[in-house]
Amino acid sequence: MVDWTLIAESWPLYLNGLKVSLILMAISVSASFLLSVPLAIARVSPNPLLSKPVFLYTYVIRGTPLLVQLYMIYFGLAQFEWLRESAAWPLFRNAWFCAWLAFALNSTAYTTEILAGALRQTPSGELEAARSLGLSTFSIYRRILLPSAMRRALPQYGNELVMVMHATSIASAVTIVELTRTARDVYYNNLAPLEAFGLVAVFYFIITFTLVGLVKLLEARFLKHLRPKSADPRPA
Repeated sequence: MVDWTLIAESWPLYLNGLKVSLILMAISVSASFLLSVPLAIARVSPNPLLSKPVFLYTYVIRGTPLLVQLYMIYFGLAQFEWLRESAAWPLFRNAWFCAWLAFALNSTAYTTEILAGALRQTPSGELEAARSLGLSTFSIYRRILLPSAMRRALPQYGNELVMVMHATSIASAVTIVELTRTARDVYYNNLAPLEAFGLVAVFYFIITFTLVGLVKLLEARFLKHLRPKSADPRPA
């Protein structure tokens, strides 16, 4: 039987964990999106001095687990004496900053590749039309390439948002008390795994369902022109 009394008593703890998870996700996704736009442009640049470093960054980040990256930033960088004596040390000894940095850098790598792939799929006709109007490279990116690429990238970017949300569950590795850590504490204190982890699963499901729904709404709004048109039922 489910212990509803335990769930009711633990509810404030879960709400606090939910707030931490959502804040961590929001600041990580915001930073990664701002960083990934210029990096995606550099990634598709024909200049190897721009594209190769970005390729190396995304290749390394996507080739290593996020948990390892989090450990390297929180525990690994602390081994360098020059960092401990620098002005940046108050940031790097802060668990929140290290978690945000790890999640933002990881999400930036994936989002950069998503946007770069969408930029490469831009129809050549759009570029030729823009060039025929005499638009500068900056104007072509600002008015045509980036808006078009972001619309096409929406389905993949929705998956990335869900992945970042789920990834916040490992923030407890650096002492941050988010949703999963809250469930673990409730389990250790009461030895009630069904109530502890079942409730946190419901929270994650609701958040994922909400994110997917929001992305679907954006897709319906901005990708309406890509949907197949139904045949005219009227006789000729």
